[in-house]
Amino acid sequence: MSKIIITVAPTGAWPKKEQNPNVPMTPVEIAEDVFKCYKAGASIAHLHMRDDDGNGTMSKEKFEETVALIKEKCDIVLNLTTSGDLNATDETRQEHLKAIRPEMASYDCGTMNWMHNSVFMNHPRFLESLGMTMQEYGVKPEIEIFDLGMIYNSLYYLKKGILKAPLHYQFVLGAAGGAAGTVDNLLFMKNLIPEGSTWSAFGIGKSHVPIMLAAIALGGHIRVGLEDNLYFGHGVLATNEQLVVRASNLVCESGNEVASPDEARQILGLAR
Repeated sequence: MSKIIITVAPTGAWPKKEQNPNVPMTPVEIAEDVFKCYKAGASIAHLHMRDDDGNGTMSKEKFEETVALIKEKCDIVLNLTTSGDLNATDETRQEHLKAIRPEMASYDCGTMNWMHNSVFMNHPRFLESLGMTMQEYGVKPEIEIFDLGMIYNSLYYLKKGILKAPLHYQFVLGAAGGAAGTVDNLLFMKNLIPEGSTWSAFGIGKSHVPIMLAAIALGGHIRVGLEDNLYFGHGVLATNEQLVVRASNLVCESGNEVASPDEARQILGLAR
């Protein structure tokens, strides 16, 4: 029996209410949704912000407002994105970390073509700066891996001292421009990370459930949410709470237990 961490990613930077009216967009909506997911078993919330037009933003003020509202409701671990606004600068992608000092934040470990129509830029200069900012402000990097080469990037930054062991990885499978959402890809990636690392995984869209089941079976942690998957089943729009409830049920039915926020902190070595 293992303790398995469920991360919820409620918003993301791209889905709109036109695609699923249950996507939370404002600080109040995000905080309310995160609290529902916390009660359903999520121990980490991975947060993106939206501007007043519903587009992804790195607004420090939006992050501060949302984080304050969530902390009034529960002690879920907060994992703040450092991406989601293609117009953001290297500086604006880190300002909120310095102001809020969250327990975790995303570290997207390489540049890639994104959705076949743009470039998701993570310049080496930015990754070095971000790694040092995270060390200075006590933020645990969630190393997001969209493709194989990003794992080798992480090993380089570990050797250089930009990242510090033990590392925590989030395998992102099924993004257009990245590795496909297959169990073979997950197994291959999982076997490349350094001994002593922790890891989580999710599949985008139709690969959502297969990757979740495989991650549980392989001893990893899991992520769910409308950022990654708008549907509960074929043609059935999801809510974040529904996705967390299903994940919690699958963890328990597999003979494991859902980790609480404090158990997640212990597993990941987070300092409160």
